[in-house]
Amino acid sequence: MDFSKFLADDFDVKEWINAAFRAGPKEAAAGKADSHAATLVMKLQLFIQEVNHAVEETSHQALQNMPKVLRDIEALKQEASFLKEQMILVKEDIKKFEQDTAQSMQVLVEIDQVKSRMQLAAESLQEADKWSTLSADIEETFKTQDIAVISAKLTGMQNSLMMLVDTPDYSEKCVHLEALKNRLEALVSPQIVAVFGSQSIDQAKAFVKVFTEIDRMPQLLAYYYKCHKVQLLAVWQELCQSDLPLDRQLTGLYDAMLGAWHAQIQWAAQVFKNPHEVVTVLLIQTLGALVPSLPICLSSAVERAGPEMELTKLLEFYDTTAHFAKGLEMAVLSHLHEHNLVKVMELVDAVYGPYKPYQLKYGDMEENNLLIQISAVPLEHGEVIDCVQELSHSVNKLFSLASTAIDRCVRFTNGLGTCGLLTALKSLFAKYVSDFTNTLQSIRKKCKLDEIPPNSLFHEDWTAFQNSIRILSIAGKYLSDSYCPRSLTGFQDSILTDKKSTAKNPWQEYNYLQKDNPAEYASLMEILYTLKEKGSSNHNLLSASRAALTRLNQQAHQLAFDSVFLRIKQQLLLVSKMDSWNTAGIGETLTDDLPSFSLTPLEYISNIGQYIMSLPLNLEPFVTQEDSALELALHAGKLPFPPEQGDELPELDNMADHWLGSIARATMQTYCDVILQIPELTLHSTKQLATDIDYLTNVMDALGLQPSRTLQNIVTLLKTKPEDYRQTTKSLPRRLAATIAAMRGVAY
Repeated sequence: MDFSKFLADDFDVKEWINAAFRAGPKEAAAGKADSHAATLVMKLQLFIQEVNHAVEETSHQALQNMPKVLRDIEALKQEASFLKEQMILVKEDIKKFEQDTAQSMQVLVEIDQVKSRMQLAAESLQEADKWSTLSADIEETFKTQDIAVISAKLTGMQNSLMMLVDTPDYSEKCVHLEALKNRLEALVSPQIVAVFGSQSIDQAKAFVKVFTEIDRMPQLLAYYYKCHKVQLLAVWQELCQSDLPLDRQLTGLYDAMLGAWHAQIQWAAQVFKNPHEVVTVLLIQTLGALVPSLPICLSSAVERAGPEMELTKLLEFYDTTAHFAKGLEMAVLSHLHEHNLVKVMELVDAVYGPYKPYQLKYGDMEENNLLIQISAVPLEHGEVIDCVQELSHSVNKLFSLASTAIDRCVRFTNGLGTCGLLTALKSLFAKYVSDFTNTLQSIRKKCKLDEIPPNSLFHEDWTAFQNSIRILSIAGKYLSDSYCPRSLTGFQDSILTDKKSTAKNPWQEYNYLQKDNPAEYASLMEILYTLKEKGSSNHNLLSASRAALTRLNQQAHQLAFDSVFLRIKQQLLLVSKMDSWNTAGIGETLTDDLPSFSLTPLEYISNIGQYIMSLPLNLEPFVTQEDSALELALHAGKLPFPPEQGDELPELDNMADHWLGSIARATMQTYCDVILQIPELTLHSTKQLATDIDYLTNVMDALGLQPSRTLQNIVTLLKTKPEDYRQTTKSLPRRLAATIAAMRGVAY
């Protein structure tokens, strides 16, 4: 039987009893539950007796041990009380001792201070006394020419002089000591030059020790710089006297300087405490002492290149310098923590400095370069087809120039010349738009779209329209995003990415613009903010240029439209000048009631009708061809003579339907205008004109086009009998009704 569950916190009597019955013998399950229960009760009673016995025995032992525990507690209490009294006595003794000895300790401190001051004074007097002794012996020491001994004497004099700051002749002693140091330097200068020339490490270390002790390390470094600078300057002189081009000369110089860097770093690391700074200063001084200087060489080479090639040549030189700078950067980065960053920044300025004047005027140089190159692209030719061919080639050339300019900006200015680049690109597109516009005007003149011969015979000629469609396709190319220069957002990476890194890299942080032209730098930061934060694209940066290209596309649309509408306009301009309107017809002399169906349309309207009916056949091949650029241009442009407000237009499937509708509306509006210019209409000519208009209306219906309201009103007014005229015109425009009434001679 498991009695352990009686100790559980969640003990449940019912569960325990049920579990005991389930675990009992099979007889309990067969109906002998009472006997099994009696057995359990007996076992529980026995267990209770055992527990009671154990509790009594434990209680008895506890009662026997209680007096001893009480005695131990009382003894511990007495010991704690005694310890407390002893601690109070010790505290009082310490306090009394501090009070008794405070004055004595103060006296001891003061005595110790006096002792220290006396020792310092004694040492100072000894050092001061050394000056006289050393001054007297220095001349003899110089005669020995023992550099180590002379250096030791001068060091001793230098230390003694520090104790004589407040003496009246301190300045004279300083001058005397400097003169002695100069004598020592003059004495060892030939040896120094020889040591630096031979690269003797042990002797160089000895001189470093001597010059460090006498505070003349800058003078020793000056000898080092002069010795190695002369070698590099000699290399440059030899290169300049050769017949090599400047970029090859620069390569030779930079190779020599990079070789000197690696060689001198290894040697200087064994001699100087700060070898990287020493070699950095060596290159800075070398670049500043070149004869002829790099700015002069660059200026001469750029001037010889001429305006057409100056930027290209400059980029060649700059690429050579950038390659050298990259080599130095890799060498410096491996030990950047050992470098003096200020000196490294000076080296960066010395390397890139010759290009700074050109970088600051990069925008002007780029603009001149682009204008020269775009001016070399011929657009005007004798034949129209040749003009169109050149226009087609010019688009690729235009955007090739723009993309190349962006690449140059990144290479030459690391993106800092973006403001100048944008100005140059705007000038490039403005020049192209101007030339393109002039070419379109020339094509108009060659196609005689603005000068219509008054008596020329009507004939269909679709050559001008074919050329115009090709020009529209060209316009679609320069409007397409695929032809736009790559996004200017790439600039911000080259300008800002490295500046965010925790480790500073002077080569990546070089920024000529921020220091020399803060206004332009502020504009650049504003552009970058626009690109990064507002998500703008180059369309916004070059919005004026894009708008100009869009207007150019509109001019191409007008050219194409005029090339189609010219023949119709030519026929319509004859209407108001025809003599037949105010001349009596044959039928009119017989009867005024001649039926209208006996009249046939005149030749001018027949020509127009046939021409319009042929439009779909001639428009479809050009407008529906698979040409994405043409499709873009057609959707971007607006055709003249848009639909009137309130017109119910069918859903147009393609651009050919748009063109057909525009030409039809132009025909009807122009027809209405010339009709209203007819001075007088006889009864016969009134019927003839109504017949002509009905013919044109039938042509429009055949093409699925709706005649204009004005044309419908005119034909209504022409067909109205004089006696019904006033009643009919009540719902029509008053001015139109009055004009037609005057033409017909109807009282109104």
